[in-house]
Amino acid sequence: MPISPYYVVAGVLAIIILLGTFFIVKQQTAAIIERFGRFQSIRQSGLQLKIPLMDRIAGKLSLKIQQLDVIIETKTLDDVFVRLKVSVQYKVIRDKVYDAFYKLDYPHDQITSYVFDVVRAEVPKMKLDDVFVKKDDIAIAVKAELNDAMMEYGYDIIKTLVTDIDPDAQVKAAMNRINAADREKTAAQYEGDAQRILIVEKAKAEAESKRLQGQGIADQRREIARGLEESVEVLNKVGINSQEASALIVVTQHYDTLQAIGQETNSNLILLPNSPQAGSNMLNDMVASFTASNQIGEAMKKTKNNKKDEL
Repeated sequence: MPISPYYVVAGVLAIIILLGTFFIVKQQTAAIIERFGRFQSIRQSGLQLKIPLMDRIAGKLSLKIQQLDVIIETKTLDDVFVRLKVSVQYKVIRDKVYDAFYKLDYPHDQITSYVFDVVRAEVPKMKLDDVFVKKDDIAIAVKAELNDAMMEYGYDIIKTLVTDIDPDAQVKAAMNRINAADREKTAAQYEGDAQRILIVEKAKAEAESKRLQGQGIADQRREIARGLEESVEVLNKVGINSQEASALIVVTQHYDTLQAIGQETNSNLILLPNSPQAGSNMLNDMVASFTASNQIGEAMKKTKNNKKDEL
């Protein structure tokens, strides 16, 4: 039995009405329902009903947190052009979906305008270095301005971040040169301090070496004098007087010196007196020198005493 066309049309109409009656709203989404062009209701996530041919879905708004990146070029207090990237995180307030949908057609443009206004009011008050240091202050100022303005339209500003600060290429190159020069200056100061410490320590070591060397020479001479004294005493005990003993010691040391020089195969040519009278002559010269020195000293003392008596 053939199906009547009326049944077919009725079936199609029933399917259309059924599909137009039920609709699904996704999680974290709000649907705005209008009836004959007038606001009717706001539907949340889940299976929803509407009257076919009378009600329609005017639009849907996401209730998730969204992010808008705004790039602004402006000038700093020290006349440096810099490009900033400000990231604005915002969302539609669940209780103000009506305001967000009907009061504002282009929220991105509105947010961008406020970001431009705040950044171009704050950055020109700062030097370039301060922009890097106080970027959080810029973000806080943008958030405060946006909150006051966008709350009326049903938008909540979650957070604003200054994610990038990009000065002109020549300015960045100059900043890098300044930084490199400062580091080189610091390195030179450290190197200078290290060299100064090395010089001071080397001088201290040389001074200590000289002191020890002088102490060694003094000890050596003291021991030599003590040995000579003991040698003279031993010779005196066997009947040799002090002058003869001194001559004997001088002659002995003279020949010991010649022997030591002769043992050095690489020594240069040295001419020294080696006659038997050489030791005696040296001793006589030494005695004469000591005697003359004593006489000169006594004469100087007498002269000073006479001058004191006259005064």
